[in-house]
Parts: sequence; structure tokens; C-alpha cells
Amino acid sequence: MEKTLVLLKPDAVQRGISGEIFKRLERKGLKLVAMKMMQMNRDKAATHYQEHEGKPFYESLISFITSGPIIAMVWQGSGAVSLARNLMGATDPQKAAPGTIRGDLAIFTGSNLVHGSDSTESASREISLFFDEEEIIDYQMTLSSWIEG
Repeated sequence: MEKTLVLLKPDAVQRGISGEIFKRLERKGLKLVAMKMMQMNRDKAATHYQEHEGKPFYESLISFITSGPIIAMVWQGSGAVSLARNLMGATDPQKAAPGTIRGDLAIFTGSNLVHGSDSTESASREISLFFDEEEIIDYQMTLSSWIEG
């Protein structure tokens, strides 16, 4: 079963809408298998966003993600990476479709509430950055047959 990392960024936590975002992922049929609240330090942020190093927005990205607590989560399900990204919507909230997290709740690109892995390879790398293997819980949901096909 595919896993993906989802980060609720400082603006989601500060605005008190973490539960709304959590609910949308859960209602889609994804299963939460790990979660923790943390304050990301600059080193972890730099490792997490290493592919953006050197881009004009890099420093503001690092500054923002380290500006307050985040909630790191691992979600599991069939096609978890694409499901989560589709639920999030376009990176630019002005272009995100209504019904998506960013389309409904985010205001501008700099504060777009969530991060989601963009591929299974990225998910594997990002999950290992935030979670040890023993922190990811493998369990069976009684409704799995209804949502996993």
C-alpha cells in the first residue's frame, strides 16, 4: 500500500484549520499511520526542500516552514500520493480548484497550508526525514474492504 507525507504548515496550525484538512484526507479514504507535531529547524527544512535550493523563493520557503509548529503525517492508501495532491489542489491557491484544500482555505502561495510528496520516491525520502520506521503504525481498519477495492 502506498504511503505519502503530508505536512500541515505553520499557517494551517496557527489558523486552527488542521482538523478540517485532516478530515478531508480521512474522508477520501486515506489511512493515517503516523503523526507528530514539531517545530522544524533550519537543517531539517533545508534537507526537506533541497531541490529548491538556489531558487529565488528558497529562503522565504525555509523561513516560513520554520516560523511555527507544523504537523507531520504519513497517510496510506491506494494511490496515496496522487490522492493527497489532488485533495490539496494547485500550489497557487488563486489557481486551485474549489473543493480542494488550497482552493477553499488558502490565501496565497507563500502560505498555502500543506505540503504533500510529489512522487512515491519523494514520499519515501520525506517520510524517513520525519519518522523512524517504528513510528509508522501498521494496522487494519475494519472498513478497508469498502475503500481499498
